[in-house]
Amino acid sequence: MLIKITAITALLLTSTVSFASPATSLPIATFAQLAQLAQQQSHKTPLQIIDCRNSNFYNGWPEPQQQRGGHIAGAVNIDASWLKTLDTSAFKTLLRDKHLQSTLPTYLYCSADKAQQLSTALQAQGYKSLTTIDQPLNLYHGQLSALPNFQQLVPASWLNELINGKHPRYAPKHGYKVVEVEWGPPVKYLLDHIPGALYVNTNTIESKPWWNKVSNTALAKVIANLGIRYDTTVILYARNNMSAARFANFLMYAGVKDVRLLNGGWTAWDNAGYPTEHLPNYNQHPVTFGKKIPANPQYLIDTNQVKALLKKPVNQQSVVSVRTWPEYIGETSGYDYIKPKGRIEGAKWGHAGSDSYHMQDYLNPDQTMKSGAEITAQWAQWNIKPNQDVAFFCGTGWRASEAFFFAHILGWKNISVYDGGWYQWSANKNNSIAEGTVAPASVH
Repeated sequence: MLIKITAITALLLTSTVSFASPATSLPIATFAQLAQLAQQQSHKTPLQIIDCRNSNFYNGWPEPQQQRGGHIAGAVNIDASWLKTLDTSAFKTLLRDKHLQSTLPTYLYCSADKAQQLSTALQAQGYKSLTTIDQPLNLYHGQLSALPNFQQLVPASWLNELINGKHPRYAPKHGYKVVEVEWGPPVKYLLDHIPGALYVNTNTIESKPWWNKVSNTALAKVIANLGIRYDTTVILYARNNMSAARFANFLMYAGVKDVRLLNGGWTAWDNAGYPTEHLPNYNQHPVTFGKKIPANPQYLIDTNQVKALLKKPVNQQSVVSVRTWPEYIGETSGYDYIKPKGRIEGAKWGHAGSDSYHMQDYLNPDQTMKSGAEITAQWAQWNIKPNQDVAFFCGTGWRASEAFFFAHILGWKNISVYDGGWYQWSANKNNSIAEGTVAPASVH
C-alpha cells in the first residue's frame, strides 16, 4: 500500500545493528513546504512521512517546551533509537511491514542527529529521495493525530519527573503509587527497581485452578495494603508488561479511576539510565477503597458471558484470541500445563507474538506500544472494530490484558477480558472448539 499524506499503515515486527555507508547531506524543508507539496502531489506521486521521534511523542505527549503532541496524520513512526537493536535484516522487515518504498519521496522529522542516523540507514537500503524537516513540530499548523487516552501510557521521563517531586503534565490529582507486578517472589525487584515502587506478586491476585482473578474480598485486601483508593493514580510496570497489564485490568474492574502503564515497562526505565534502588518498599497505611468493588464489573467476563457474546451477529461482537497463530489454529496449546489445542469456536485472531510470553505484534523494538494505527489495522483485518462489544482472551489472561489496555489507550469503550481464557474454556468438553486455518475474510 502506498503511503499518502493522510494514509495510515499497518504492522511492524521486531527483532538486533550496524549500518555502514555514510549519509550524504540531505535537503531540508519546512512543514509549510511539505504541506504545499503534499497538496500538489495528492493525485500524483504519494509522499512518505516518517516521524523518527520517541513513540511517546508520536502517541500524543508534548515534547519539552512544546504545547502539543501527536504526529502528522499519515506519518509512520520509526524511532531512530531503534536502530541500536535492529540488524540489517530486521530493519528491512520493519520497512516492509511499514509499507515504505525506497522509490517514493520520503520526509523525516525529528531532531537533526536522529534524522541523520535514520537517513543513513535508509540510504543503505536504497532510499534516494530523502528530505528532513528542520523545525520543531509546534511550527506545524495542521491538526495533529494523537491516541485518545495517551495520558494513561506514560513515558519513563514523565515518571522520573513525578517521583522527583516535579509536577509534569497530566500529573496525578489525588496522590499516586508506583507498583511493579511480577510472578513469584521479588527476586529481580530486590536487585533493582524504580525508586519508591511497591511490589505485587501475581500469585496474590490470581487463584487456582484457572489462574483467574481472586475473590473480590481478596482483591480488595491487596489493593488496601498497597494504599490505593479509587481516586489514587496507579502507575504500573513490569519486566514484561503483560503482568502489569493484568493487574491494570483488575484495578479498572475494581474501580480505580486513573490506572496508567509505563510505556515500555522496566526496559524503558533501564534504557533511559534513570536511578534505581534495591531496598523493598512497603505501604505503611492501608486505606479504605472508597467504593464498592467491583465498580466496573464489565471489564471482566466469564464463560457464560462469552457464550452470550458469540450469539450476537459477527459485526456486533468480537471474541478475540490474543495468541500465536499456531495456538489459534490448534497446532499447539501454548502451555505445558494446558493440554487441549484449538480456539473458541467463533473467535477472531487478534495477533500476539512468537510464543505465550511475548507480544511482538503489539510492540515496537524498544518494547513500547506499537502505533495505534498499526494495531487497529491488524485487528480490522479480522473484523475487530471499536464499535463492537470486544472481549480479549489468551491462555490465562496476561496477553489478553495487554491487548485490552492498548484498546483502552485507543479509546475503545465496550472492552473486556475473558478471565478464564483458553485454559478454562477448553477444560469443559461441552464448550465449542474449532481447529485449522481460517482466513480473515471468513469471519467477516
